[in-house]
Amino acid sequence: MKYPTRLSDAVHILAFLALHPGANLTSERIAESVQTNPAYVRQLMSALRKGGLLTSVKGHPRPALTRDPAQITLLDAYRAVEGDKPILHQDTHTNPACGVGVNIQLVLADCYREVQESAEARMREITLAEILARYDRKLEQNQTAQTNGKGDAALCGQK
Repeated sequence: MKYPTRLSDAVHILAFLALHPGANLTSERIAESVQTNPAYVRQLMSALRKGGLLTSVKGHPRPALTRDPAQITLLDAYRAVEGDKPILHQDTHTNPACGVGVNIQLVLADCYREVQESAEARMREITLAEILARYDRKLEQNQTAQTNGKGDAALCGQK
């Protein structure tokens, strides 16, 4: 089963832009970092632009964040690329003649709503600035590991 990665990829794009302000960042260059195709990157960037999180001009490879990373939340990114889509989804194809099939879905709907509310509350607290700070800490840890002979080749997107 393939899991959706739109949010992860959208945050990757936002972080990449924050780490490379003013750089010539074509969709091809960003796609290399995300390991996907440029058309998918353009699709996500369009959603992020419509969500008010980035600006870009067609034909000019200088996309930029519309606000400071401390003012962009994980929920902002989620809403931009997923809209009002819930995080968890019920199986709508259970047997309507089965008491378990019907009632378990009603119970799960309540549970999933609670999970959605909790997740959105936490996503509202996590900013792109916090994500970038965590990124910097991971980068430092990886560089320390490399120095000690435990790391891989240079990381893409290093400052």
